[in-house]
Amino acid sequence: MKIVCDKEKILKAINSVTKAVAGKTTMPILEGILIQTNDKQIKLTTYDLEIGIEYVMDCEVEEEGATVVNAIMFSEIIRRLPDSEIHININENNLLVIECEGSLYKLATMNPAEFPELPKIDIENSIELEQNSLKEMVRRTIFAVSTEENRPIFTGCLFEIKNNKLNVVAVDGFRLAWKSKFLQTKVNDFSAVIPGRTLNEINKILTDSFDNIKIGVAKNQALFEMENCKIVTRLLDGEFLNYASVIPENWETRIRVDKNNIQNCFERVSLISASSIEKEKKYPVKVNVEIGKVTISCTNQTGDAKEEMFVETEGQNLEAGFNPKYFLDALRAIDDPEVFIDFGSSISPCIIRPTESNGDYIYMVLPIRMKE
Repeated sequence: MKIVCDKEKILKAINSVTKAVAGKTTMPILEGILIQTNDKQIKLTTYDLEIGIEYVMDCEVEEEGATVVNAIMFSEIIRRLPDSEIHININENNLLVIECEGSLYKLATMNPAEFPELPKIDIENSIELEQNSLKEMVRRTIFAVSTEENRPIFTGCLFEIKNNKLNVVAVDGFRLAWKSKFLQTKVNDFSAVIPGRTLNEINKILTDSFDNIKIGVAKNQALFEMENCKIVTRLLDGEFLNYASVIPENWETRIRVDKNNIQNCFERVSLISASSIEKEKKYPVKVNVEIGKVTISCTNQTGDAKEEMFVETEGQNLEAGFNPKYFLDALRAIDDPEVFIDFGSSISPCIIRPTESNGDYIYMVLPIRMKE
């Protein structure tokens, strides 16, 4: 194998595929990048047996071949080289030789025949949408996936196609985030639950462009395809929450408020709520709604905090307790200047939505019972 490539291009390829390199593993081959060449391209592949990423790029191929090299070492060397042409080849001792201006490195290699093949996916259903749209949908929901492995189905996001609309839903048992988008082309209804870890890594690869990404789904695998990058992931098994049935349709109390103002209030009050004196205890924040005013407060052994805001209110007075982190996660994911916050009772779910959302983004959070 003998290639010449531009540092910026190969570094972009390496950064994309290293997201699927195995961390702790008893199989050293999974800690590597499979490098393969053809006539005018090289293909980089990584696979940790859950996520696999394949990236193809143009380069000058002087001699074809294949090898596997440790991903972290290869990545760090390439990243630190001068911004110039990089020459890579395999020498007679089967070492990977990297040359760039005055720099010379030699790395041990592994047998490419031992690298596991990515799953072959027989796609049953698929959709296409712009990369920036998918990036936004994941950003607005991924924070609400569960980190608890005792309910694996909630560690992923539901991708549901219904009536030509894509719904992305995340839920962890205490909160729910839902974002929807109408698709431009007619597609069949289907659903799949994609691991949150996969979506986090895909979002790092996606660009803020109108370039398309194709999502294909088979029985237990999904395939994400971009111009020069493919990502394969397993799907999560199980019955996802019937989310539409748990979102309240009516409210008893509503406030309309400046998003940044209420976010700043929650951030300040959460300094007291997240007391460092008793880290094992979680103190809820009390939300009190009266005519034209909302008060956010917290009291514990660290001290007291109280924030008052004059807001538009409708309906009844209300008092309820909430985990401030859940409120802040939702508010940070909203870009609109104003939000509606709808309450049922002190023990009913609360709904946060942008005032101009057209119903395509909803965040739900369950209250915490307050001690008297």
